[in-house]
Amino acid sequence: MSPNSLDELFESARAGNRRELGRLLTMVERQDDNAAMVSERAHCDAGQARVIGITGAPGSGKSTITGWLASVSGADRPAILAIDPSSPLTGGAILGDRIRMDSNVSSNTFIRSMATRGHAGGLAVAVPDAVRVLDAAGCDPIIVETVGVGQVEVTIAAAADTTVVVVTPGWGDAVQANKAGLLEVADIFVVNKADRPDARGARRDLELMLDLGHRDDWRAPIVLTTATEGEGIDDLWMEIEHHTSYLHQSGELVRRRCRRRRSEVVDRIELGLRNRALRIIEAQSSESPLGRVERFELSPGAAAEQLLASLIPDNPSED
Repeated sequence: MSPNSLDELFESARAGNRRELGRLLTMVERQDDNAAMVSERAHCDAGQARVIGITGAPGSGKSTITGWLASVSGADRPAILAIDPSSPLTGGAILGDRIRMDSNVSSNTFIRSMATRGHAGGLAVAVPDAVRVLDAAGCDPIIVETVGVGQVEVTIAAAADTTVVVVTPGWGDAVQANKAGLLEVADIFVVNKADRPDARGARRDLELMLDLGHRDDWRAPIVLTTATEGEGIDDLWMEIEHHTSYLHQSGELVRRRCRRRRSEVVDRIELGLRNRALRIIEAQSSESPLGRVERFELSPGAAAEQLLASLIPDNPSED
């Protein structure tokens, strides 16, 4: 793709052409030859949109809450990235989160489903690039909903300005929550399905957990919602606005975004090294360290050290 064609795509996307915006997102999701060009081009215009992360256990109501938030934000061009888990066997994904959103999301909301493709932490490798593209195209806010597989994943904190953790009555006690990393990741807690009788108990457990925590700068508020009825969503959006004001006034927004870029650099280095290592292993002969492991002549640890040495020298020079 030529730079002129890419500029035309971005101009069209900024003008509200959803088809062209979808084309740009497809490029970064495929991570093909055009992905780097799209990422570089988006980087020039990104940095204006608020990025809100929604995470929580499966079945907690994340998708419904996400759809409501895009509607009550009052924004002209909100966007949603719904991250779905991929099959460990086929790599396929249902990409069905938008089904839960269609009944309450506003017509001006751009929704994109993406698959994790096995990436650790529940976020697709292409998510940072996709957020940049949406930002550069004028979407704001950008809401990223994670897969929520197993315990609440904490990777979303590296990709969002404000992280909302959704729990439900019967979610577990404060010890379990601390083990899952909730204290470190949550800027706002939501107790969804608040019409259940044990919702107040879940809130009490969260308050106890926060009392045991050591964050002095920002104490995560707790919002009760019943997402199926839209109850409590306005209160949740108000808390998100409060947190956004805190981020600007304290300077934490700049610090978070710097950490986000640094984290992305590390992730990309790790991915690049992994891909190179796989190519080396695939080209190994029977006399290679891998072949010697298969013949029980060398331990996996020793083989890994030898192969790693072929990727990175023991004492790399520092510029």
